[in-house]
Amino acid sequence: MQDTEVPHESVTWHGKRDVRVDTVPDSIIHNPTDAIVRITTTAICGSDLHLYEVLGPFIEAGDILGHEPMGIVEEVGSEVTHIAAGDRVVIPFQIACGQCYMCDLGLHTQCETTQVRDQGMGAALFGYTKLYGEVPGGQAEYLRVPQAQFGPIKVPEGPPDERFVYLSDVLPTAWQAVEYAGVPDGGSVTVLGLGPIGQFSARIARHRGYRVIAVDLVPERLEMARRQGIEVLDTRDHDDIADAIRDMTGGRGTDSVIDAVGMEAHGSPASKFAQTLTGFLPDAIARRMMEKAGVDRLNALYLAIDIVRRGGTISLIGVYGGQADPMPMLTMFDKQIQLRMGQVNVKRWVDDIMPLLMDGDPLEVEGFATHKLPLEQAPHGYEIFQKKEDGAIKVLLQP
Repeated sequence: MQDTEVPHESVTWHGKRDVRVDTVPDSIIHNPTDAIVRITTTAICGSDLHLYEVLGPFIEAGDILGHEPMGIVEEVGSEVTHIAAGDRVVIPFQIACGQCYMCDLGLHTQCETTQVRDQGMGAALFGYTKLYGEVPGGQAEYLRVPQAQFGPIKVPEGPPDERFVYLSDVLPTAWQAVEYAGVPDGGSVTVLGLGPIGQFSARIARHRGYRVIAVDLVPERLEMARRQGIEVLDTRDHDDIADAIRDMTGGRGTDSVIDAVGMEAHGSPASKFAQTLTGFLPDAIARRMMEKAGVDRLNALYLAIDIVRRGGTISLIGVYGGQADPMPMLTMFDKQIQLRMGQVNVKRWVDDIMPLLMDGDPLEVEGFATHKLPLEQAPHGYEIFQKKEDGAIKVLLQP
């Protein structure tokens, strides 16, 4: 890597459903804790679709997207010692220092070094709006990695990128979802939503010996889970999913529920309208509306509250964006529900996950991606992922 900026290709945001591959200047080392990584594989995340559809008021035209990258280290700053040029690394989506009070607690998403205080938010994220620091993302040929003295995860040579790239977000998120679900030994868990996070949450829960009931309405997603030996329910086949699950569990409901849907949930026409409306408002007004009004589609969360047995636990891992969403507090209190939620603390779980990637791939990570595209086809990848066309469940981009 040169000490001057050299043009390279990156996926950039230009408006609702408008992403492009633009030529941008390479980032160079700015701080002694930086590293420069040449990206070999990067992914489109379901959270990226929030930018594609809803969160335009918080992003600027030309911002570089993406937060699930891996690649080869090209250069490191003087304070980066655990990786070196030539190393193969995965980059966690959150930027954390590894040594502050919150990082010491394993809460890397709350890192006090990178918290975006002017927005009242937690740790900065790659490629994710003003709310999280507006840091250039990893759907690019090169990426400057701040706090590289802690963040990058060194992985071995040999297995293909697909074995490791999900350590950036998907696998730790699914792992934390199961951890937070608090499923008792030999217990049961419902997984709502079978996108990538839901798929791996179901696989991890099944790997631990739990009974897993997975719910979705997209045929390809249901079939993918069914091939893993997971019980599935198609919402289109049942008038009341919660009743169906109670019928399957002795009338109680499952011990735990993982909401892997968030504000992508189907239904709730009023909230759908509110989300759509923000796309037609001036940015300043739309930002205020989204910050203060409840524009989420809460069907999945309400369903989780209905499904979970009394005294059970809900693990909320799907992303919600509004701050004034109504919650059925009486029902939650009466059912004595425990609720855990939050962005995943990636590096907290890496040591638990890595053996499963190195010892026979029991989660069947390889082969999970439904589409592998060159970086220049990123707009097509976003479109089919958003529209759930061509069986798109997970899209990898390869610069």
